[in-house]
Amino acid sequence: MPAANDAIAEGLGRYSIGEKLRSLRLRKSMGLVELGKHTGLSAGLLSKLERGKLFPTLPTLLRIAMAFGVGLDYFFTDERKRHAVGIVRREERMRFPERPGMRDVQYYFECLDYKSTERKLSAYLADFQDASSEKLKTHNHAGVEFLYVLKGSLTVKIGSDEYTLDAEDAIYFDSSVPHSYRRRGSKPCTGAIVTVP
Repeated sequence: MPAANDAIAEGLGRYSIGEKLRSLRLRKSMGLVELGKHTGLSAGLLSKLERGKLFPTLPTLLRIAMAFGVGLDYFFTDERKRHAVGIVRREERMRFPERPGMRDVQYYFECLDYKSTERKLSAYLADFQDASSEKLKTHNHAGVEFLYVLKGSLTVKIGSDEYTLDAEDAIYFDSSVPHSYRRRGSKPCTGAIVTVP
């Protein structure tokens, strides 16, 4: 079935999966052996994948994607169609509660960058609620967070410390420390949040 195999090779070849894999690895200054330890794949197999001598199965590609913190779509996006610029119009945004199904919600958020591929940060518009301090649940995530208050007044609790922010105040902090937000007063409070893993 050489004709079918050639068609498959040609169809997959335009995605340059091997080149993308090599680029990710070199960006992290990682050798094939080290990548093998993270993925459970042999350095020899990884080398063949990078050189385009072999095409990965989806489970193999998923292991590699997880090691680099990218989605499978990273490998199947045509470079010529990659979104270096991502515009999200106001009417396209969707509003979500911080934790679906919970009664006391600290904030609702809208993703501001979901159309961009290979994001190096995540940006949100947050609408903070007047949750009671006894019911506030802290959360944490790897990396850092930057919050800019657009309007209203907000209390941010980071660890055991509380900080009061008013409109046009900003705060930057280590988001691996448990933190929570609470609107102060009855007036609406919104802010822009940027997280970097």
